[in-house]
Amino acid sequence: MTQESHIIKFKNVTKRFGGLVALDSIDFEVEKGEFVFITGPSGAGKTTILKLILGEFAPNSGEVVVEGKDLRNIKPKDLPFYRQTIGTVFQDFKVLHERTVSENVEVALAVLGLSESEWPERIAHVLSLVGLSRQANLFPSQLSGGELQRVSLARALVVNPKILLADEPTGNLDWDTSGAIMELFEKINKEGKTVVMATHNQEILKKHKKRIIHLEGGKIK
Repeated sequence: MTQESHIIKFKNVTKRFGGLVALDSIDFEVEKGEFVFITGPSGAGKTTILKLILGEFAPNSGEVVVEGKDLRNIKPKDLPFYRQTIGTVFQDFKVLHERTVSENVEVALAVLGLSESEWPERIAHVLSLVGLSRQANLFPSQLSGGELQRVSLARALVVNPKILLADEPTGNLDWDTSGAIMELFEKINKEGKTVVMATHNQEILKKHKKRIIHLEGGKIK
């Protein structure tokens, strides 16, 4: 593999929380446009990897390199700009309940600093992509769990990220709804976005045959 093909690289990364070793000297690479699952039992270090990629944590030792940038060299004041190239989707949706679907997506654009004249077209596009055009003016309390996860996905995508991180995105959804959400991730990946998803759902792993990085006790097995 050439250096240019990597979008994410972990080199001998260790992360400790007090006496607990969450990640122990791990190495892996993710290529541009790849779809990778991070698996392992609860507490294995899956979420820690995603937070290291986001720059929410810093490793105790080793290098986390994203798009050629060693994250140790990014100043704290520049982290928000760095994170604008990354979309995030969580198990618990993290929607704002006092705002409509459209307004939830707008929040991401406001943070991005994009001209408001460009918002309507961007929002319409991502809501159409995730199948929520008709729900644009509804509030979260009027939506199903699957629709809430679609709002979360739309908000992640509206900033046009290069990388999409997902932490157990189907954890609170039934099987049929999970399947529909996974099809959306497949579609997004086929459009060229790199997807890194933490999941322990074995059925998803069997159905969507992607590369798996399996963690146990903070090590890649």
